[in-house]
Amino acid sequence: MKPDKFHTVIVDRKEHIRDFLDFPDMLYKSDKNWIRPLDEEIEKVFNSETNKLFRNGDASRWILLDKRQQIVGRLAAFYNKKSAVKNSQPTGGIGFFDCINNQQAANTLFDTGKNWLKEKGMEAMDGPINFGDRDNFWGCLSEGFDHKPVFNMPYNYPFYNSLFENYGFKNYFNQYTYHIDVQGGSHSPIIREKAARLHRDPNYHFEILGKENQSRIANDFMVIFNKAWARFSGVSRIRKEQARALFKTLKPIMDPHAVIFGYYQNEPIAFYVMVPDLNQIIQKFNGKMNLLNKFRLIADLKLFKKCDRLIGLIFGVVPEHQGKGVESALVVRFEDEIFSGRVKYTDLEMNWIGDFNPGMMKLVEQIGGTIYKTHITYRYLFDTEQKFERAKKTS
Repeated sequence: MKPDKFHTVIVDRKEHIRDFLDFPDMLYKSDKNWIRPLDEEIEKVFNSETNKLFRNGDASRWILLDKRQQIVGRLAAFYNKKSAVKNSQPTGGIGFFDCINNQQAANTLFDTGKNWLKEKGMEAMDGPINFGDRDNFWGCLSEGFDHKPVFNMPYNYPFYNSLFENYGFKNYFNQYTYHIDVQGGSHSPIIREKAARLHRDPNYHFEILGKENQSRIANDFMVIFNKAWARFSGVSRIRKEQARALFKTLKPIMDPHAVIFGYYQNEPIAFYVMVPDLNQIIQKFNGKMNLLNKFRLIADLKLFKKCDRLIGLIFGVVPEHQGKGVESALVVRFEDEIFSGRVKYTDLEMNWIGDFNPGMMKLVEQIGGTIYKTHITYRYLFDTEQKFERAKKTS
């Protein structure tokens, strides 16, 4: 009996962790667009002490070896009981998939993830996804291979789509990355007209992040987020401590001119949070954020202003003020910062707009956004006789 051509090894030792982190560098060494993510950004996903999803779930990861004991792939699998049961079939996930262009090798990895998830009571798996927030390490790139990835967004070879689909994964939803030329201003005169109308209304005002509002910004963010986003499936409400932690984490890299909040009668109703794309700096760090690279990052970011691309981290308007021009006013308020010369950004990427959210797609297109990357979130039902359904559209 011939030995299997490929076999997986569980990542449970330091040397295996190093192999898991280093393998993509070997795989993409000739790809000019590849930017290695920071090791610490990946490792915190698998830290059971800090990743709250471990409270009701678990994760495992593997490297794939060939007959010569050479590493040819990697994969992680994970589940969270609370999110799993929100689907028709209890659904876990696989992610951090990287593999040579070989269907048997990919199938070995997918089988390993599927079998592990089956043992945990799952009946389906999504992939490639993250054991954490959707705006990090989520989706398989299917269009836009000529562009470098932004910070913590996946990049992969075109053949990955075939590896997933040949195994039996189906398109659960597309997530689009929109590009906006921020120097060009709003492409639609309607945007300016709507914003001007709101600016004439004394009940509304829009402000950037400053010393005078830093003490209340976490609470304002929590209020808006819970009204605007927590009503969607798969999105949980956040607490004030979580909002504070988020802004504390973002503070070292945040540009106050790129954080806009909207108010109606001094009540928080909208936000537009953008951050510089750190990939423009960390691409020379080889995944390491040591003390020297921390100094280099801050110097390049704050002193030398080497980032000219922003990432639209999150955009939200509470339901009762949607469709009234608040979205336009947020955009125009940021454009005021651009045209004043206080900031020098040229490009903005809105990097997580699901095709199940046509309202957000329409909004981003109205403010000048055009799709230039597509990532696919695939789903695989363990019982292939079960009816497959794509993600339901939101109203």
